[in-house]
Amino acid sequence: MGKEINLLKNYPKTKRDVSKRRSQKTDEHRIIARKFGKDFFDGDRSVGYGGFKYNPKYWTQVVKDIYEYYSLKSGDKILDIGCGKGFMLFDFLKLNSKLDVYGIDISEYAIENSIEDLRGKLKVGNALSLPYMDNYFDLVISINTLHNLEGKDIIKSFEELKRVTKKNSYIILDAYSNEKEKEELKNWNLTAKTIKHVNEWKKFFKQVNFKGDYYWFKPL
Repeated sequence: MGKEINLLKNYPKTKRDVSKRRSQKTDEHRIIARKFGKDFFDGDRSVGYGGFKYNPKYWTQVVKDIYEYYSLKSGDKILDIGCGKGFMLFDFLKLNSKLDVYGIDISEYAIENSIEDLRGKLKVGNALSLPYMDNYFDLVISINTLHNLEGKDIIKSFEELKRVTKKNSYIILDAYSNEKEKEELKNWNLTAKTIKHVNEWKKFFKQVNFKGDYYWFKPL
């Protein structure tokens, strides 16, 4: 198991109205969100992002932090599992145009509406079967994605992540440290199917022999 480290510490904080989400959220909202289509990315805020557009303020400093932490260099291969429209990868290329970036996302809508400069580098696909060779990437990143799976599927996704990684990996997952945080996640979550206490996640990492670095998403 790797290191618990917040490499998104410089991602701008968003004011989240958890109580409003709790009062409005229904099973139908979850069903719509989990289709990961236009409604999720560019529809109403109640079922997703409420408009998913590129803004350099979000990832510019974060990718610098990741780049420096993993001592990345020209020619290194990076994969983003759950890349969405490719905003993070775009900022990696702005930082160093000689990086070799790849992205995969289950959403056809996100890939079809991705940043034009990344067309050809992003694929529609599933974390359960990554279309890449063994030990191919210097860094594999997955932000708030793998927890959308459950049971044998989430185990398989970690097997696939490990298979394609030759060096480093970094993931962020929904997690809680106490009952208050657990309730907040329950109220906020639309897509995650596996939410664990941080210690349960760490136990899971040992069970699946995950040696990458990690951190947690908490709505407040």
